Amino acid sequence: MFSLLLSFSAQRYSAALDKPDTVPDAWNGSTELAEVQHVGLSWSPARRGIRLVRRANKLVLISLAFYVTLLVDRGLRKWCSYEDQWSCPMSKHVDTAEDSARKALIIFRLLMQDYHPRDFAIRFWDGSQWLAETGSPRFTLVLNHPDALRCMLQNGGSDLAISESYIRGDLDLEGDLEAAMRLAAYLTGRHWPISTTLQVGWNLFRMSANGRSDGNGKRPATLSGDVHSIERDRQAVTYHYNVSNDFYALWLDQRMVYSCAYFETPDEDLDTAQIRKLDYLCRKLRLRPGERLLDIGCGWGGLIIHAAQHYDVDAFGITLSENQATLANERIARAGLQDRCRVELRDYRDLDEANGFDKLVSVGMFEHVGEIRLPLYFQHAWRLLRSGGVFLNHGIALRASEPRPKGPTFITRYVFPDGDLVPINATLRYAEAAGFEVRDVESLREHYALTLRHWTRRLELHRDQALQVVGEPTYRVWKLFLPGSANGFAEGALNVYQALLLKPDDGRSGLPLTRADWYSRYPANDR
Repeated sequence: MFSLLLSFSAQRYSAALDKPDTVPDAWNGSTELAEVQHVGLSWSPARRGIRLVRRANKLVLISLAFYVTLLVDRGLRKWCSYEDQWSCPMSKHVDTAEDSARKALIIFRLLMQDYHPRDFAIRFWDGSQWLAETGSPRFTLVLNHPDALRCMLQNGGSDLAISESYIRGDLDLEGDLEAAMRLAAYLTGRHWPISTTLQVGWNLFRMSANGRSDGNGKRPATLSGDVHSIERDRQAVTYHYNVSNDFYALWLDQRMVYSCAYFETPDEDLDTAQIRKLDYLCRKLRLRPGERLLDIGCGWGGLIIHAAQHYDVDAFGITLSENQATLANERIARAGLQDRCRVELRDYRDLDEANGFDKLVSVGMFEHVGEIRLPLYFQHAWRLLRSGGVFLNHGIALRASEPRPKGPTFITRYVFPDGDLVPINATLRYAEAAGFEVRDVESLREHYALTLRHWTRRLELHRDQALQVVGEPTYRVWKLFLPGSANGFAEGALNVYQALLLKPDDGRSGLPLTRADWYSRYPANDR
């Protein structure tokens, strides 16, 4: 009875949902009004109901259908318990694995009817499959039990639920994970008609719920204190970078440069491209022997070691990660550079050397600053830099037309807590407001997509070692994060910019008229 009522309501009034917040004209007739009253609605409540339903997203509707159906089910079960529970039709709604798989296929057919070409396959918990339309699938979505499908359809507009299902092992992805990101975006961003939503909700309710994992084994970030305060930023950086130096060494290049490389050709190896990037940064900064260079967020020291070795500068790096600082100083010592290269565990806001540096650089740290702190970030950089010096800020940006997340996401919960990506126009506006003159802006978007694909392949190649170092849940976090980010850069939702900012000296820049010196040479193979 309840399913018939849902079906009738959805078919009868779904057309009204796309109209303005008024009662449809047809309802002004006595016959139509009588029909509305027949299903228990008066004229005014019906109008309010239509307005609320129009504003509800698909997951609220699924939850509503699930909850109301649950109440009906509980009532029938209680009634049946006084009679013969084995004869009660509602007592048998929990399906076998095979029955649940058939309902799951119905759900996917409903959800995927506008998704073409469907270049992926689905394998259900009972071994049955839904083959790809394209013959050979780019990837296979593996659902290990019915509850994995429920999790995929939770948290509309957020990737958190589906990501946690993957971390737990409730679902798996075989094949090209980057290609699977299109499906994830479709499921989290699509708004289906109410009739589809109710059919999905009803089939979800009737599926078995056996087999779900209780936890994913990976603790999400739990930070305390004011957002982007020094102490909270230290917690956020520690969560991400202190996973394990050995883990990062498995898939980064030999210098452990954790930012996009600079490729000459798409098939160039990662180590060569990272050396080229380090040298490109030094040439953009136009480093000279004896200059003082500050690297804000220096990572494992790759850039400052390169600058000290090949440009004879006094290089000083700071980081909030104890693991990074320890390994960086060990590498500096092995290279015999202690006299002109060092790393300290320090926040940039704790530095108080007015006009103390000739050049500033920040690579891959900018994303942790937070938009609310960008004015302070650039103002502090301005104070640290001498007049006539330049600041090269290298950071990831969100496309201006891309919606900002309104709640927790997979990235903010498990990868970069408190991470904040802003459009490049906002970045440059804050920099100029602090007094900087923007001299050059370059996008390296395609380079980051290539870099992330290298990292993904290297991580998968070292899967067994990674599992020994960090365990399955953490490995799955990065296995999902890296190709997901590659997809973001490939599609243009994400970008990465190098902005060269000048602190003018009474209007004098001291810079060449062209960029020819940036491209006059490339690093030698032994660098």
